[in-house]
Amino acid sequence: MPEHDPLEAGDHVVLIDGSAYIFRAYHALPPLTRSSDKLPVGAVAGFCNMLWKLVRAQGFSPAPTHLAVVFDKSEQTFRKDIYPLYKAQRPDLPEDLRPQFPLIREATRAFDLACVEQSGFEADDLMATYAELAKAKGALVTIISSDKDLMQLVDARVRMYDPMKDKAIGTEEVFEKFGVAPEKVVDVQSLAGDSVDNVPGVPGIGIKTAAQLLAEYGDLDTLLARASEIKQTKRRENLIEFADQARLSRELVTLKRDVALDVPLDDIAVVEPAGGKLIAFLKAMEFTTLTRRVAEAYGIDAAAIDPDPGLKAGGAETALVAAGIDPESHAAAAADNDMAIPGAAPALTPQALTPQALSAARVAQGAATPVDRSTYETVTTLARLNQWIARAVEIGVVAVDTETTGLDPMQADLVGFSLATAPGEACYVPLAHKGGDEGLFSEGLLPGQIPPAEAIAALKPLLEHKGVLKIGQNLKYDWLILKRQGIEVAPYDDTMLLSYVLDAGASPHGMDPLSVRWLGHTPIKYEEVAGKGKSAVTFDRVAIDKASAYAAEDADVTLRLWRVLKPRLVAEGKTTVYEQLERPLVTVLARMEARGIMIDRQLLSRLSGEFAQGMGRLEAEISEMAGESFNPGSPKQLGDILFGKMQIPGGRKTPTGAWSTGADVLEELAEQGHALPRRILDWRQLQKLKSTYTDALPSYVNPETGRVHTSFALAATTTGRLSSSEPNLQNIPVRTEEGRKIRKAFIAAPGHKLISADYSQIELRLLAEIADTPSLRQAFQDGLDIHAMTASEMFGVPIAGMPSEVRRRAKAINFGIIYGISAFGLANQLSIPREEAGAYIKRYFERFPGIRAYMDETRAFAREHGYVETLFGRRCHYPDIAAKNPSIRAFNERAAINARLQGSAADIIRRAMARMDAALARAGLAARMLLQVHDELIFEVPDDEIGATVPVVREVMELAPLPALSLKVPLKVDARAADNWDEAH
Repeated sequence: MPEHDPLEAGDHVVLIDGSAYIFRAYHALPPLTRSSDKLPVGAVAGFCNMLWKLVRAQGFSPAPTHLAVVFDKSEQTFRKDIYPLYKAQRPDLPEDLRPQFPLIREATRAFDLACVEQSGFEADDLMATYAELAKAKGALVTIISSDKDLMQLVDARVRMYDPMKDKAIGTEEVFEKFGVAPEKVVDVQSLAGDSVDNVPGVPGIGIKTAAQLLAEYGDLDTLLARASEIKQTKRRENLIEFADQARLSRELVTLKRDVALDVPLDDIAVVEPAGGKLIAFLKAMEFTTLTRRVAEAYGIDAAAIDPDPGLKAGGAETALVAAGIDPESHAAAAADNDMAIPGAAPALTPQALTPQALSAARVAQGAATPVDRSTYETVTTLARLNQWIARAVEIGVVAVDTETTGLDPMQADLVGFSLATAPGEACYVPLAHKGGDEGLFSEGLLPGQIPPAEAIAALKPLLEHKGVLKIGQNLKYDWLILKRQGIEVAPYDDTMLLSYVLDAGASPHGMDPLSVRWLGHTPIKYEEVAGKGKSAVTFDRVAIDKASAYAAEDADVTLRLWRVLKPRLVAEGKTTVYEQLERPLVTVLARMEARGIMIDRQLLSRLSGEFAQGMGRLEAEISEMAGESFNPGSPKQLGDILFGKMQIPGGRKTPTGAWSTGADVLEELAEQGHALPRRILDWRQLQKLKSTYTDALPSYVNPETGRVHTSFALAATTTGRLSSSEPNLQNIPVRTEEGRKIRKAFIAAPGHKLISADYSQIELRLLAEIADTPSLRQAFQDGLDIHAMTASEMFGVPIAGMPSEVRRRAKAINFGIIYGISAFGLANQLSIPREEAGAYIKRYFERFPGIRAYMDETRAFAREHGYVETLFGRRCHYPDIAAKNPSIRAFNERAAINARLQGSAADIIRRAMARMDAALARAGLAARMLLQVHDELIFEVPDDEIGATVPVVREVMELAPLPALSLKVPLKVDARAADNWDEAH
């Protein structure tokens, strides 16, 4: 550091709380990434703008002679040595903020301001020490922060300034806040504690009560010594019982004013910024506007200055800070190899590191670090479990997995859980394993297991700890299991969803295939420990040693996968998709599943009888058409009748030599005019409705809740659409009378109604938006009948008095175009000649040329890149789009064209779902979101809240694209309330 004149009486020392500035900058601006490499820089931009305003138009009197931006260097301070749980519940840093901290330090240096931090101490301690030294020399001190902990420093020569409220803080403001003078603030905080920093204090005593007690007894020590005199029983007992806790709290909240500073006070003297260095930094960050302002202020030609080479896109230091690694400390550690992880890949070198290279290096490290099951531990005592929990809190990241007796999270029992805190550092905690004697199972628990209630009580603070990130694979299941134990897991990441965001359609997202792909490791299969077929047992019957190896490995592999996949989000620019469209849905869907929906069992029983009678009638017709009786459910018998006895042309055989009688074959034959295949399809439809719904739905009723709890799958489709299972509620047909009857069986609870809120023609609206078709877009804006408008455009028929048949044809074309319908398909659908259907499609593209251009552009992009993207950045992969087989290639092309529309629609309803519960809560409404079926949401609402609920639901859904995207074509939501799902739809 250059030498400066020593501080003198009358000088003005300004100390900026760097952390406060960072968080203010982060929350003041929307997410921002550097365009060249998608590095998050929103907080850096806000910080630089705030710092520029400060140094150019300070408004301080007198002007600062000394100025420093003071940061926290690390979380491990002397306070943690005193009390390990200090600040233990601080939330984890947002993923896009973490890499910006080192860049903000670089920004401070670029402004030629002192950037101060010191191991073992918090920024508050450093500011307190600077303030004490400055006061001793007769200087004035201004601390720029809103942190209440710093108010203990305020006196005649030390003041604070809250930049959030543009408010000066002196002794009067401190008294207004705490009810005491600044010198008593520590005593108040010692009694009241601080939930934000996890300072315990004394239970039952808040700031107001603490101030009253200190006004009466003078100070903390006197109060504690005379606590037995206090009349209020509970207050007296708490002060006596928790006296040591109050004294501990005083140690935690008292700022150190005598730190041996690494950067002396004289070295933070103000110097004029070197404009060139600042411009080089700003250009590297690609902050165009601020670069221009700085250049104008200093009279510098910005074009003549190159971006800082170490910080520009692709620069080594930028890549390091993107990974959350300080460049200086990394270089030093790499030199002496202190940062090397045993068994890990070699340390990353700054020369080769970019966000993309970091991701690749993590992949290499994952594959290079073998899985060693011998290192896993079985935890059998509460004391040891608490040590694992403390380790997880210290690290701030833990993978968690549950083992249960079944696949239904609403009914399965918890058998045990596993934790992993680092690669190869994993354990299993058995809770409810049962024994056996000579092949006969015992209901008694095996010895060496922690009582479940005690283990859950110990686990709950960790899994709800805001400062510890929990990692899971298909975490929704574990979330529901743990929710039934009274635990709400947060915050969290899900490796299945990370993979889904990055590789939807390109590869599977289950843990086992992910492990093979990214770690080169094949995990233990479930049937290897639980058996299969008749010999299969539930997990509570698995021997604890086998269960430990299996379960601990699951947690270990999950953590390793997270380390590999999470960096890819930044490297591939998919952080926003994950944060806004995927991760929030874990808890949204889990809560929906837990709520369930009621069904009318009697109605289903009657329907089952009706369907059985209908099947009987169809079987009689089928036998008559075939000239003999046969089982219409037998593919072999059906194939022999159709292609053997009846000699219907067009049959094809499967690889096994049997006739193919799939739905596609029967549909094609029916479209050609063959009656028997049509009857078979009708029979199959009734058979499916009967077996899948009317017969099966009652078996899904949960005996405890009396409701059906479907399971939603987040990562099951390429486009982002949800699917459901056990039971599948997505495939109930809505265009047939029978399907609508089944929907009647889904009912509201007494005193409630079901509200169905459905996006109207959302994919057509998105087609008009994406394909930039003015006439279609205008029709939606004007609220016209889109099918009538299309018919009018194509056939020259006035909308008024239009024949229904003309509108029906336009409707078939509108929806058919989305799904890539062919002339053959349209001809069959409308029962018209293929030439006429082809002419309709040709005329459609002539009237709406933007749609043809959209389809051609999408097809070409998908062929080149192997994927398409939705309006919100979701990537849908179609690796077979370049297949040599023409039919496979054509199928993938049609799917890719549709994916941009269907995927964007799926993203929109996901955005709506993520916001819905909070919107309903803000409105004070008791409505509960129960189901999502494609473009529809179903709610259960008290009868007297229907009128208030519908507008809230409609607004959330229609405004869901904002603020990320402002659509030119308005979204429209139809919402109705009724006693059952069919009537509400």
